[in-house]
Amino acid sequence: MTVTDEHKSDTYLKEMLDMTEDSPLEDLTESSEITKFFTDQNVLVTGGSGFMGKLLIEKLLRCCPNIGVLYMFLRPKKGKSTEERFKEHFEDAIYDRLKKERPRFAEKIIMIEADTGAEDLDLSAEHRKLLLNTTVIFHGAATVRFDESVRLATSINVRGTKLLLLFAREMPNLKVFVHISTAFSHCIYKYIEEKFYPPPIETDKLLTLLDILDDDKLAKMQSTLIDKFPNTYAYTKAVAEDTVRQYSTGIPTCIVRPSIVIATAKEPIRGWINNLYGPTGVVVGAGIGLLRTLHCDSNKIADIIPADYVTSNIVVAAWDTATNHKIPASVRNFSGETKEEEKGSIEQVNTQEIPIYNSVSCNQKPITWGQFMKFNEVYGWEVPSESVLWYYMFMLNKNRYVHMICVILLHFLPAAIVDTLAFLTGRKPMLWTAYRKIHKFSDVISYFSTQQWRFNNDNVLKLWERIGPTDRILYNFNLTNLDWSEYFYFHVRGLRIFLIKDPLTTVKKGRTKFQRLEVAHKTLLTIFFLLLLWAFVSFLRFLWSVFSSYLEL
Repeated sequence: MTVTDEHKSDTYLKEMLDMTEDSPLEDLTESSEITKFFTDQNVLVTGGSGFMGKLLIEKLLRCCPNIGVLYMFLRPKKGKSTEERFKEHFEDAIYDRLKKERPRFAEKIIMIEADTGAEDLDLSAEHRKLLLNTTVIFHGAATVRFDESVRLATSINVRGTKLLLLFAREMPNLKVFVHISTAFSHCIYKYIEEKFYPPPIETDKLLTLLDILDDDKLAKMQSTLIDKFPNTYAYTKAVAEDTVRQYSTGIPTCIVRPSIVIATAKEPIRGWINNLYGPTGVVVGAGIGLLRTLHCDSNKIADIIPADYVTSNIVVAAWDTATNHKIPASVRNFSGETKEEEKGSIEQVNTQEIPIYNSVSCNQKPITWGQFMKFNEVYGWEVPSESVLWYYMFMLNKNRYVHMICVILLHFLPAAIVDTLAFLTGRKPMLWTAYRKIHKFSDVISYFSTQQWRFNNDNVLKLWERIGPTDRILYNFNLTNLDWSEYFYFHVRGLRIFLIKDPLTTVKKGRTKFQRLEVAHKTLLTIFFLLLLWAFVSFLRFLWSVFSSYLEL
């Protein structure tokens, strides 16, 4: 679809963002080989309350109506019980289409109180017994905070993966275990293939360190431990992949590695996102007028990928692994233990039969960071939010020193002035604190926005070739036909609606406010440059007077 002028009315945009497909879904699901595979399958999803987890649950329940049951791990959080969180979970707009097309979807869901960061997953004996009939596992639970402590990141991302795999080996009818990793789990390499890499440390050695060291000692060792890795997230995800390699013996297993996941392109609604991670935070921060500079090379490829493409890739990978990568019955053992005489054959089969999928965009639809920001600027100017704090002024600086000068002039100096005025008028100074958080966030991003990686994604391309015409419609993860211009047209509107919580009905007010801020912004810039010119001229006059005095002597 090409966006034309007649498509730019607010009414049309609202319909598109709230849209449900008119295509004959029933006809497609009835003839879908992948949908048929999930018939009567009991599916366990960890990390279901997260961004990708919600999309995965929605996709399975909508496109696989005859699924057996869907087990969803959930734990108490921020003072809310699991029951409260479970109820709130399905109030999200992401489930509106599902509620319309599959009104009885809730009958398929069983909430399991569990914690992948706890010993024994914090499962009750009753729930452990119930989960033994699981046939498909999607393991997406992880802490995605880059600045997480190595203890917590390891507990969730590594120990949780190990414990779940050990439990999975007790499930007699398990058909597939899908581990959701990240394309940057091995970012210390510039060319990343769809294969296992040596881990920075063995799983059990890292877990032993957690057991024998207290928090202070572990914190002191953190920089030594992660070494060349940029953060604890990438470090622990690299270890977790080797955990999968070690502990998935006897289980059909695959790993999906998404790159930088951003808002949905089309499914189930356009432009949906619920977090400010990565480049999304940059766009929102710049859009509301707070973020004005980022250390970034505009010519580097931004390996971003819409979330719905990743979701489809994950579902299809599960089907393919269960169908085409079966572990021979002669080496299957579901007691939770591996007999000594079987161990060698199981490990040999398992190593050969663990496909890895790099779910990336750089090979089929490359886009640079400069293009990424330009698209957001162009379409963002059309629908400015009423919540903007200042006029848009943003630049990508390849040179770190230039970036730091811009930080002082465009962030810290305005923050000092505004916070001083707030203090003098009896209000709480907030801008300086806000910028400290913003700079911590942008420093993390700069590692990925100033370097270049190349990825091999042959397994993803071959997977696409193995599915039929119907499944290519239902489970589209082929980026070839993605139109970035069309995508970002809806992307910025999705950010406005789902993150800033500003409906499109306020666009007119937003434009009026933006125009006023533009006048104020340009007035201040004019005054600033006039003062700068005055200071420069005054300095030259001073030098001339000194020079003249010297000549007179």
